[in-house]
Amino acid sequence: MSDGVPIVLTADRTLMSNYVGGMFLGFSSCVPAGFIPEYLYFKIFSPPVKVSREGAAVLAPYGIRKIEASLLNYGFDENDVTVVSPEYLSRVVGAGTKVIGISETDPLGIGPATTTFREVFGGLPLMAWKFLGILLQIRLSKFKPKIILGGPGAWQLEKEEKRRRLGVDCAVIGEGEDVVPPLFEKAVKGKSIPGVVYGDPVPEERIPLIRRPTVCGLVEIARGCGRGCTFCTPTLKSFRCQPVDYILKEVEVNVRAGNPYILLHAEDVLRYKAKGLHINSEAVLSLFKAVKKYPSVRSVEISHFALSSAAAVPNLVEEISDILELDAKNWLSGQTGMETGSPRMIKNHMLGKCRPFKPEEWPETVVQAFEVLSENYWVPVSTLILGLPGETEGDVFDTLHLIRELRSFKSMVVPLFFVAMGTLGREKSFTLNDMKTAHTELLLECWEHNLHWLPELVNEYRGIKSSIRRRVLSLITGFASIFARQIFQMCREDYGNDIQKFISDYNAGKVRKGLLRLTKLVDRFQRLPYRKQIST
Repeated sequence: MSDGVPIVLTADRTLMSNYVGGMFLGFSSCVPAGFIPEYLYFKIFSPPVKVSREGAAVLAPYGIRKIEASLLNYGFDENDVTVVSPEYLSRVVGAGTKVIGISETDPLGIGPATTTFREVFGGLPLMAWKFLGILLQIRLSKFKPKIILGGPGAWQLEKEEKRRRLGVDCAVIGEGEDVVPPLFEKAVKGKSIPGVVYGDPVPEERIPLIRRPTVCGLVEIARGCGRGCTFCTPTLKSFRCQPVDYILKEVEVNVRAGNPYILLHAEDVLRYKAKGLHINSEAVLSLFKAVKKYPSVRSVEISHFALSSAAAVPNLVEEISDILELDAKNWLSGQTGMETGSPRMIKNHMLGKCRPFKPEEWPETVVQAFEVLSENYWVPVSTLILGLPGETEGDVFDTLHLIRELRSFKSMVVPLFFVAMGTLGREKSFTLNDMKTAHTELLLECWEHNLHWLPELVNEYRGIKSSIRRRVLSLITGFASIFARQIFQMCREDYGNDIQKFISDYNAGKVRKGLLRLTKLVDRFQRLPYRKQIST
C-alpha cells in the first residue's frame, strides 16, 4: 500500500517462525548472533512464516494475535491493522502509518537464557540483534510513526534513557488487551502518549478471541500461575482459565487456516480449572479429549507443566498419554521448572513450587515426577537456575547430585544464570565472574546430560515433518556434540574447571582447534547438493 497501513504489528524475525513445528527450537534464538551461520539458522531452525500477497503474516505469535483482536474489537477497521514479518515492513509502512507495535520476548538480550549464552560466549543474542534491526529499519525510513513495544520483554525498556536511546516511544508492561487499544487510538490521532503504560491482569471474560492463526498453533488455556516464585514475573499474575468452548473456538481458527497441530499453553497445563493448587483432573481430561477429538486436529502438544503437579497426579499424566495415544516414538514434551535441587533454596525462593509436597521433599519429588513422565512418554525440558541469591556451595552440590540421578530419563536440562527480576529485581544478577568450581561442574553436567539425549530426541521428534530437515538437524547436532565434548574435556582436564580462564583463553584464540574443525564441517555442509531443498 503506497500510503501505508495506519497500524502495523510485528516482532523480530526469530519470533516470526513456526520452528519446523518444534516450539522449543526457539531457544536457539538466545545464542549470540553469528554463532550459527545466519543462512543455516533461518533455513534450518527458523524458516519464515508464509505471507499473503500484501505481505501480511499468515501465522503470528499468539500475543500479537491477541493485540490484533483487541484493536479490531475496539473499533479499528480491518484495513487499518496488519501483522507482518519484519522483512515486509517496507510493503506496509508509508506516510499513512501512524504506529508500529513491536512484540518482543527479550529485546535487549538480558533475559535468563540469553544472559547465560552471552556470559559464556559473548556477543549480542540473535533475538536482540534482530530486534535492533527492526528499529534501524524504521529509523532509516523517511516515515516516522510512533513505536510502541510490548510483550514479555517490555520491562527491559521501562527506563526512559533506554527508550530514548533506541527510539522507542512507549513500552507496554504487563497484559495489553485493555490498555493497548486506547493507547494506539491516541497515537493514530497524533496525540502525545506516555513513555510507559502498565497493563493489569485482564479478566478472562475480557480477553478477546484471536481472529487469525498463530505460530505453532498455540492456544492459551490459562494465564498466571500463583505459585509465588520470587524470581519469576508470570507467577505474580492472577491465575485465570478459559472455558473449553472458548478454547475450541481458537483451535478452530488455527484448523480452518490449515494449522492442525495445536499447542496448549499455560504455566502449568495440569492445573487447568484448578482450585488453588488442588488439581481438577476431570476438567483437564475433558479439555484434552475435546481438543484431540476436534475435527481435523492431528496432534496436541503442551507448552509448560509443573513437576510437582506431575508427581501429585500420576494417574492424570497416564490418562492424558492415553488420550493423545503416546508411545516411545510418539512422545509429548513441555517446559518445566526444576530450578534447584536444594530444599533450602526451595524454601527461600519458591515455596509454592513444591506444593503439595514439602521443601525437604523436593529432590525426591523431582525424581518421582521424572519417573512418572518417563513411564508415560513425556519428555521434560527442565530449567535450572545458577546463582540464586543466598546460594551456597552446598546448594550447588545438592543440585549436581540431583542432575546425576536424572541421567537415565529422556529429557533436557537447561541451566540458566539468575537474572534480577520480579520481587528480586534489586538483587545482583549472576555472572560468569561469580561462578565457582561447583557451578562449572554443574553447568557441564547439565550439558553432558543434554548431549546424551539430544541425538535421539532430534531423530524422534514428530514436529519435524521433513526427512531432509531432520537429516540436516541430525548432522548439525552431531557436529555440535563433538565440538562441545572437546570443550568440556579441555575445561575439566586442562583448566581444572576454571571456566573464567578457559573462556578468556578461548576468546583470545588459544583454544581454537575444535572450533576450526567444526567450521570446516559447516562449510562442507553448505556445499552439499541437498542444501537447496531445505526450504521444502
